[in-house]
Amino acid sequence: MARTRAQDYDAKRQGILHKSAELFAQFGYSGTSITMIAEACGASKALLYHYYPDKEAVLFDILSTHLEQLIQAVEAALEAAPEGDRLFAIASALLESYRDADAEHQIQIANLKLLPADKQDALRAMERQLMVLMSDAIAQEVPEIGRGPLLKPVTMSAFGMLNWHYLWFREGRGLTRAEYARLVTGLIKSGGAAAQGLATAGGAAQNGAALVGAPEAEARPPGPRPAAGRRRTKPAGPKTAERDEPVRAAKRGRPAE
Repeated sequence: MARTRAQDYDAKRQGILHKSAELFAQFGYSGTSITMIAEACGASKALLYHYYPDKEAVLFDILSTHLEQLIQAVEAALEAAPEGDRLFAIASALLESYRDADAEHQIQIANLKLLPADKQDALRAMERQLMVLMSDAIAQEVPEIGRGPLLKPVTMSAFGMLNWHYLWFREGRGLTRAEYARLVTGLIKSGGAAAQGLATAGGAAQNGAALVGAPEAEARPPGPRPAAGRRRTKPAGPKTAERDEPVRAAKRGRPAE
């Protein structure tokens, strides 16, 4: 007869994931043991193994659960978003989903690469879902960008502004999450025309990037360049050689000529 799950199974599993994420963020994946996770959860190792066979399974479930929650939040926000406000809806939904999830977000950035290739592939497919949702909204609401070569750089820039907010954002100080979402949206939308103009200067738009205002690179053969501030050593001249000859002669055990 199959063993039935306790009614609070999912709640306990979520508790294990959150405590594990906090430990991974604080001590690193390698520095966190199953024993540490069990102690943080106030449970025995035997109970923890009832939920997960090993630490790798815990990490994968943390990340897959976190990404699934982000996708669901963004899709729900898009369904309710008015025309022309889809980009703000995505930014706002992501920032709200990141609330109380700083640890999960940090280990997504730092620890996903520690998983086996097949599990990485599954998680990166979920990340791509979020990227597509964001890029579709930008292409629709920023016509200067559209489906052109700048769509990917602008999409990744939007994620950069949102994903790294936890380094400086403090709840109750300065902007609210909704206000910051509106700021990010405004920067992307109002900067679309300017970005297109900058990137097309010199034909840089072909690569989806721009080098604006920078002087042309000086043609030089490949190879290491001398470090700034270091003085090149001058070869020893005749006077130096004459001055050092007695020392060299003494070392050889014969008088200097």
